[in-house]
Amino acid sequence: MSRPFAGKVALVTGGASGIGRAAALGFAREGAQVVIADVAVTGGEETARLITTEGADAEFVKADVRMAADVEAVVDVALQTYGHLDFAINNAGVLGSGASMIDFTEDDWDDVMGVNLKGVWLCMKHEIPAMMQSGGGAIVNLSSVAGLVGSQHSPAYAASKHGVVGLTKTAALQYAPHNIRVNCICPAAVFSPMLGTLVTRNPQVGAKLKASQPNGRFASPAEIAAVAVWLCSDAASFVTGAALPVDGGYTAQ
Repeated sequence: MSRPFAGKVALVTGGASGIGRAAALGFAREGAQVVIADVAVTGGEETARLITTEGADAEFVKADVRMAADVEAVVDVALQTYGHLDFAINNAGVLGSGASMIDFTEDDWDDVMGVNLKGVWLCMKHEIPAMMQSGGGAIVNLSSVAGLVGSQHSPAYAASKHGVVGLTKTAALQYAPHNIRVNCICPAAVFSPMLGTLVTRNPQVGAKLKASQPNGRFASPAEIAAVAVWLCSDAASFVTGAALPVDGGYTAQ
């Protein structure tokens, strides 16, 4: 069986569940060694166990992407354990409250921006030098359809995800000469633990999200992860600076 990522090393943040877990498993099945980062220890260790059970290599590191020292430590684990870093999926994210613009609290704003936007910047700040040392690499950041259009449900989430698109395009331009490709994925609603929390909190919002999809369903984490893995592959070798909707037609409406 072909294993195109044999000898490659991938880092996945937010790898304890959802898209992150699916991406980590996807990289491992393609032959990569995987470093998983998350604040959720039980879930992160379970992702690593699932990978090693399939005969691949994985390391879990507890890390808060809002903290520079934590992010630096995750990249150091990749380098010290496997010798280099080839791919990164910067997936860690939070939704924030569903409060309106005027009711949204400053603490909620700072939390969402810290994870979703600062976290992506910190990850790239430390991943890119590691990739430059080994001659290049590929980064995929997780944005959202809320990074392409407005959102009625969370001003901070939409602002943070728009910011991820801008960071992605800037990094792609700055590091294309160093053979580093940087793209982002903009999913519509994905049936992940984050969405599950939203639907539980407000079933009407969940029903509206599902009804807004032209294909009438949510995405699975595996469907989004497959695109992330593809963007790191040689098949996407001329793709950089893209904000790719993976949204079941949502933004085509």
